[in-house]
Amino acid sequence: MEISSNNNRVNSLTGLFKSKKGISPILATLLLVVIAVAAIVVTYAWVMTYTGHLTGQAGVILYDSNINYGGNGSTIDIFIGNSGLSDTTIIQVYIGTSSSSMGNQTITPTPLPAGTVQKITVDYSWLIGITYYFKVTASSGASLGPFSYQAPNTYTP
Repeated sequence: MEISSNNNRVNSLTGLFKSKKGISPILATLLLVVIAVAAIVVTYAWVMTYTGHLTGQAGVILYDSNINYGGNGSTIDIFIGNSGLSDTTIIQVYIGTSSSSMGNQTITPTPLPAGTVQKITVDYSWLIGITYYFKVTASSGASLGPFSYQAPNTYTP
């Protein structure tokens, strides 16, 4: 008797599933297309936001052109170039005897158009033969450094 009661339950469950109708193949295909398009739109929006943020700074590409130590140990001329496609302004210069102990120097903001090199003169007491580290920050958020140059072995006016 137990066997027949179990079979009745199975038959009733099978009948339950057979009586339900599924969605049509056309509606299922349409639903899959809508889900795929939504996933593509979300992915596209994320990628464009991410790459737009990164390429916004790519218009300014800073490089160190040269360093001149002068003024008998009292000034440093820093030549900074911009090989990018966007103009910027140099707003901060850091100088120190190691890359971890650089101090912010007072400078006049210096415009740096795309494709040019500009000289930034900093009043800084330097010593013969010492290696100095530099870091430059632009208004666009781009920065250069730390990079280093060794002071000459003699003072030059």
